[in-house]
Amino acid sequence: MSFRINQTVPNFTAETDQGTINLHEWMGDSWAIVFSHPKDFTPVCTTEFGAVSQLADEWEKRNTKVIGVSVDSAEDHKNWKQDIESFAKAKAGFPIIADVDLKISKLFDMLPAEAYLPDGRTPADSATVRSVFIIGPDKQLKLTMTYPMTVGRNFAEILRALDALQTSASKGVATPANWQPGEDVIIPPTVSDADATARFGAFNAVFPYLRFTKAPV
Repeated sequence: MSFRINQTVPNFTAETDQGTINLHEWMGDSWAIVFSHPKDFTPVCTTEFGAVSQLADEWEKRNTKVIGVSVDSAEDHKNWKQDIESFAKAKAGFPIIADVDLKISKLFDMLPAEAYLPDGRTPADSATVRSVFIIGPDKQLKLTMTYPMTVGRNFAEILRALDALQTSASKGVATPANWQPGEDVIIPPTVSDADATARFGAFNAVFPYLRFTKAPV
């Protein structure tokens, strides 16, 4: 299957290094970030898992749970976390799905249905499993991005995108290019000038369709 923004993410049950989880039950009323990796004990992914570990307080502030996916065993995940924590100097408290049968990778359209893991495989055999999915409390996909194996993901940008998504969802606004929390936001074109004034107060109309206002508190 192929995922689209605002599509409900299918539920699944999977083994992790922290036991069995059911995605929708595990999320509860939280936001969730699913971030996937082609193999344990690989250099770029170790730095990425380290970055996620260091941001634990930031995820919690945003009512967001994070969960990794890697196509190795739960036992491998536990051992890999020792390296991750040593590198990051932070606890990797999030679960990692043991996607040894590629069920989740295929369910999330990261690998073709006929994909398999050959003997003596390398990360290249599952290279496309390098995606990020941000899911809202309504269990709908809000954002996805995929990186090549050689480029480490920018988790500061993922955090910024999460802030933008949550601001948009809760305040009924849009965010401009390079937006950071606290900066001016965009009033959607579907909101009339009269309604914009009533909802947001004063605003700056650069064009009739591009109107900026202070970020609602």
